[in-house]
Amino acid sequence: MIHPTALVDPAARLADDVDVGPFSVIGADVEIGPGSQIGPHVVVKGPTVLGARTRIFQFASVGEDCQDKKYAGEPTRLVMGDDNVIREGVTLHRGTAQDRGETTIGSRNLFMAYAHVGHDCVIGSDCILANQVTLAGHVKLGDFAILGGLSAVHQFCHFGTHAMAGGGSIITKDTPAFVMINGNPAEAHGLNLIGLKRRGFSKEALKALGESYKLVYRQGLTVEQALAEIRRRYELPEVDTFIASIEVATRGITR
Repeated sequence: MIHPTALVDPAARLADDVDVGPFSVIGADVEIGPGSQIGPHVVVKGPTVLGARTRIFQFASVGEDCQDKKYAGEPTRLVMGDDNVIREGVTLHRGTAQDRGETTIGSRNLFMAYAHVGHDCVIGSDCILANQVTLAGHVKLGDFAILGGLSAVHQFCHFGTHAMAGGGSIITKDTPAFVMINGNPAEAHGLNLIGLKRRGFSKEALKALGESYKLVYRQGLTVEQALAEIRRRYELPEVDTFIASIEVATRGITR
């Protein structure tokens, strides 16, 4: 299962059925779960943990030192869940001692070709980062987030669960859950309705979220006034998620 031209450090911990392609390099302090496939010309550096059924395509770099100039070689980590797909040329960097010390990625994510995840990012599960998406350090993505190709996210931004960014978006503020944004600089353009319908959201939840969106974006209210009115009108978990994603915003929300 390990090609004779691959270099696997004796200290690496690979499940018995892991497939490592030609000319790939697996460093010490790397753990790779069962059913994983590491393609040719891949570099995985530790400390890094890759869950079960990880698939990495050629020329990807996973778990490398970050590009933060303050990083001085401290022992930091990259930890990923199961069933992630990492396409050609993707770069995923470990954390820094100045933050969490760990870049954390959930399960069932798709990182398309040449996407980049910077240090200390926290990515949920079931996300899609299209070709050449770039996440700066300290970015947080909720579950089911979708970022269109060539999008860039500023450091420390939060991008909410089920939110979507169109291709080429420049994202410098936080994006609330369920919201669809686009442009440079990115602006809000309504709810990600198609995605929410595909994922089985109820008509009641969609109606409440639509009205909540209008209160925040179209009624001329302050954010605090809008959230107070939303709380008065609705008691739904989906609306609670929308509210929470705005309350945790540290850079202001995309308008």
